[in-house]
Amino acid sequence: MGIEEYGGGQQAQSDVLVVTTNDVPGFHVERVIGEVFGLTVRSRHLGSQIGAGLKSMIGGELRGLTKTLVETRNQAMERLVDQARSRGANAVLMFRFDVTEAADVGTEVCAYGTAVVLSPQG
Repeated sequence: MGIEEYGGGQQAQSDVLVVTTNDVPGFHVERVIGEVFGLTVRSRHLGSQIGAGLKSMIGGELRGLTKTLVETRNQAMERLVDQARSRGANAVLMFRFDVTEAADVGTEVCAYGTAVVLSPQG
């Protein structure tokens, strides 16, 4: 797995800016739209569970699970951006992830933040 498969985040050409900060230098919040989120629940397939169990006995990174979590977070973030865009936002402030176990069958990943309309400061 190459380095590009370990990361996430936005594509450079995205029309909705997503930041973890409360504000964006050079811009002011014109309008607060409200909370938005993107949610996905993923289960691991039997092969990765067996492989992870064996790997955990000898130590080391669980690459299959790492890749799955990266893909899951990216999907949750894409859904967050889609929801923000559909509500008229051009940015999401205070972006965060929340990860929990979902009824012992998978992992729930929720990407959330505050959808806003930003304007350049004049």
